[in-house]
Amino acid sequence: MTASASAVDLLAALAAGEMSAVELTGSCLDRIAAVDPAIGAVLAVLPDAHDQAAASDAYRRSHPPRPLEGVPVLVKDNIAVNGLPTTAGSRALAESRPDDAPLVTRLRGAGAVIVAKTNLSEWANFRSTHSTSGWSAVGGQTRNPHDLARTPSGSSSGSGAAIAAGLAPLAVGTETDGSIIMPAAVCGIVGVKPTLGTVPGAGIVPISSAQDTAGPMTRSLADAALLLAVLTGTNVPDLSRATLQGARLGLWTPDGIDAASAEVLQRAADALANAGATVTSVQLDAATLEGDEWPALLTEFRAEIDAYLATAPGAAARTLAELVRFNAEDPVELSRFGQEIFEQALDAPPVDDTSYREHRARATQAAQRMIDEALSQDLDAVVTFSNAPAELIDYAAGDQDEVSTTSPAAVAGYPSVTVPAGVAAGLPIGLSFIGTAGTDEGLLGFAAAFEAATRALVRPRLPSGLPS
Repeated sequence: MTASASAVDLLAALAAGEMSAVELTGSCLDRIAAVDPAIGAVLAVLPDAHDQAAASDAYRRSHPPRPLEGVPVLVKDNIAVNGLPTTAGSRALAESRPDDAPLVTRLRGAGAVIVAKTNLSEWANFRSTHSTSGWSAVGGQTRNPHDLARTPSGSSSGSGAAIAAGLAPLAVGTETDGSIIMPAAVCGIVGVKPTLGTVPGAGIVPISSAQDTAGPMTRSLADAALLLAVLTGTNVPDLSRATLQGARLGLWTPDGIDAASAEVLQRAADALANAGATVTSVQLDAATLEGDEWPALLTEFRAEIDAYLATAPGAAARTLAELVRFNAEDPVELSRFGQEIFEQALDAPPVDDTSYREHRARATQAAQRMIDEALSQDLDAVVTFSNAPAELIDYAAGDQDEVSTTSPAAVAGYPSVTVPAGVAAGLPIGLSFIGTAGTDEGLLGFAAAFEAATRALVRPRLPSGLPS
């Protein structure tokens, strides 16, 4: 397996008998062993990965191949995979071994070889207001393959960094608000946050079922479409004829965007226009959503994490209150940053409280209205920048405030897709395509056409001594 090989190409090679699933999986594991110690993207390897691959080879010999037959996949460690703990990065869940999440059952049913669990920002970056993305007490620090001193962003940090570094062709991340889009963009790969509810959410350590979703993280739109079809149980869309000709796109340039990222965004807008799209300016006021989104998330997290911990096998805490006490007594958990968000959630009103219901209703409706009103200007999608250049890892300061464009789609439950758009200061910048509910396939098509027109994917230059 080459580090840049796509899942589509690997499937063709497997079908032609040029390699076996056992050989492909062995190559993937060899690359993880050689490269990942410097990056810290992989938290644990499945002990039966070789057996899964051998079973896939046997299946291929006597059956028509399934959509992901023999292809290695990485899964974020807040998603339950039988054979390893599901920790969300927390030592309180280090011995928790639930059965496969439904989305993992779909992966296995499609013939995928689940090779490893990826590290994440602990508790999906919902523990501290001064957290450092990519760090967990179980997995340590994940680093950006484009610059090991910089953050991979959160919280699907391990999945994003692993795909950028060529550790596997496919990975699954999760998002509540930005946790697929941001690490994908910061690490220079493709990320898809699907329409809420299209991927089964059971078996994922929760923050909020009103916003949580899993989604693909890959190096190409074709691979993302393939993985998304398996996760959603739908047909793979044909992106071979994807076009921007005649597309009507609204360009959102958020206030406060840094100059280098703004330049990349403008070049992306020019590329869209050159490919046949009509690009007009729109403005979304994402900052207005936080006042209702944040209190709603605190209440939802308190209720949903209590319910999860109550039945999680092997959990060392059964409630959020017990988890707060566990962290305070553990020698590692609070070594980098605190648990202010957990403490705020303990004081949040219950889910039957009128103020909570009002916050959630206002947040969701405002986000949906924001996007729908922009699209009502005869537009097919909104496009915007996905990220600023990756920050330096700084445990004293934590993640710094930055301009974010993920909230409208995240809070609305609408789909978004990020694709590499260029570099600023040598670091990847992504372009996001945002639509209304159920327009996932259309967004994939626009992003695929942009990908074909720009070829902006940049492979990281790994440090000397590591395989390229």
